[in-house]
Amino acid sequence: MAARHNAHMNSASKIPISPIFSIQGLTKKYGDTTVVNNLSFDIKPGECLGVIGPNGAGKTTTIRMCLGLVAPDSGSVSFHQPGQSALHMPADSLAIKDKLGIVSQFDSLDPDFSCAENLLVFGRYFGLKDAVIKERIPKLLDFAALTSKADAKLSELSGGMKRRLSLARALVNDPQLLLLDEPTTGLDPQARHLMWERLQRLVQQGKSILLTTHFMDEAERLCNRLLVLDHGKKMVEGAPRQLINDNLEPDVVEVYGVGALALLESPIKALAARVEVSGETIFFYTQDSKRLLQALADYPQLRTLHRPANLEDLFLKLTGRQIREDA
Repeated sequence: MAARHNAHMNSASKIPISPIFSIQGLTKKYGDTTVVNNLSFDIKPGECLGVIGPNGAGKTTTIRMCLGLVAPDSGSVSFHQPGQSALHMPADSLAIKDKLGIVSQFDSLDPDFSCAENLLVFGRYFGLKDAVIKERIPKLLDFAALTSKADAKLSELSGGMKRRLSLARALVNDPQLLLLDEPTTGLDPQARHLMWERLQRLVQQGKSILLTTHFMDEAERLCNRLLVLDHGKKMVEGAPRQLINDNLEPDVVEVYGVGALALLESPIKALAARVEVSGETIFFYTQDSKRLLQALADYPQLRTLHRPANLEDLFLKLTGRQIREDA
């Protein structure tokens, strides 16, 4: 009986899950510059999809088109619910926004209000009755670890507290999908880790998240899938660890110190599958680091770091190491 039950569960688990949010062929140009170029992706219920890319890659413009704040030149944005007709931007923008929670790059909290008052006023924008909002406020403040700050003004809050309040505010309408545009920028490590824990909890509760970030450790930790953008185009898409395995050599040896760059003219270079240079550091990417590390032992004046390939290596391989100006 148990075997039959497990077989049934395994079979059921293979049924494709319909997306809650869908972007198809999205394109946006400003003059002769294509900021978003024929971009398509879906977000499933209970999934965190990360969008990463250099400055000017089109991340924020994509978010703004998802919110109906910027009209695409072509393509579609749609929201889906089981058993109901799809909602489309911009025709159904109000109905879609009722189901979204938004945390932008920069806080837009009202400094004249306390934490609880910020939540109350924002809830009214969704047509919620005060009694309903006030019932939700204690749970939202507890979720944001701000219960003791209910009556505090923004001037009394740290940067991390303000970001957590922004997240709590985005949840006041009980959204099905959260759009988070670099939500942990400017936070110290402790505040970032607390935000990560809260976001992971939301996914466990079945919320969907679209996340843009410049932090590769954040993307790898939080996201079920990643989409790498550059010049408005999708470079790759998939689970973080799978993307690393498919696109990179498994081992990386970083070498730096006085005279390190001279290794580029030595036989050691041939021991790596791929070599990159950033400043005074050489990155040796290799399938087998043993011979490389043995050869580097003859250069005790150099410092080495041997580590597995990570998401930052993937990001730099796909988008390059040159500095991008904000766009």
